[in-house]
Amino acid sequence: MRVAIMGYGAVGRETANLLLARGDRVRLAQRKRPAALPEAAEFVAADVLDADSVRRACAGCGAVICCIGFPYDSRIWEKAWPAAMDNMLAACAGERARFIFADNLYMYGPQDRPLTEDMPLTDHGRKLKVRAGITRAWQRAHAEGRVEAVAVRASDFYGPDVENSVLSSFGVKRLMQGKAALIPYSPDRPHDYAYVPDVARALITLLDAPADAYGQAWHVPNAPAGTLRSHIVKAAGMIGVAPRLTVLPRAMLHVIGLFDRQVYELIEMGFQTDRPYIVDASKFSRRFWADATSFEDGLKATIASYAPQSR
Repeated sequence: MRVAIMGYGAVGRETANLLLARGDRVRLAQRKRPAALPEAAEFVAADVLDADSVRRACAGCGAVICCIGFPYDSRIWEKAWPAAMDNMLAACAGERARFIFADNLYMYGPQDRPLTEDMPLTDHGRKLKVRAGITRAWQRAHAEGRVEAVAVRASDFYGPDVENSVLSSFGVKRLMQGKAALIPYSPDRPHDYAYVPDVARALITLLDAPADAYGQAWHVPNAPAGTLRSHIVKAAGMIGVAPRLTVLPRAMLHVIGLFDRQVYELIEMGFQTDRPYIVDASKFSRRFWADATSFEDGLKATIASYAPQSR
């Protein structure tokens, strides 16, 4: 079976590597050819906002794994995500291909207990409404028998060379540069982080799963939750530097947000960091596997990816 991977960011790269390592035929699809494309992978230029382009990218594939992302801007999300989802679902329906969606947890909105897959979809916040809307889209496609679809949901990413990760690029990378970790929220509340290779492993688990696992969402297992401060302290100890943190006060986000759209977009996501943010992955663990990568091993690999000799 040929598997199309839409998007070649951190999750797409890791997923492609795992599939290629076991001998699968992999087609990578995004607008521009990656600078470092695995030799065994096929590449097709595709724009997820163009239906014909997506159909060509998915032609002849038995499964499509969506690993795409858009700029962190509600105005873009509100237009781009629904269109992209419709295009990918239509292409999968035409090919009778499975659709595996690398998803996040926004659609649950503010919660005061561990997140479970059966929580209702939220109407809170612009980006959250978008994620709820595209969730309804793939659920409807599955319920109507048009596409065999499933979502694999993960908390905030970290891992080797993961861009825009508070723990990776704003934490570990800055420590290795001799700078303080830059933290845009309180570092002292328990928070789950998803290790990108575990996310890729979970996507492939669902790719291989029987049909009864589809039509629903599954949470990626994480190592036991800790605080961001505890992870930064652990990483600093591994690197051999002082665990310095610069924590931006919440009020400062509003000021910076006047000039930086990405910071502005963090404001409505405050519910993820003003309380414990815990993901219940017991449903996945009971059905598939529960041995998530430890933070010690995950941080070690993250540190190694930023070392000069790894470039």
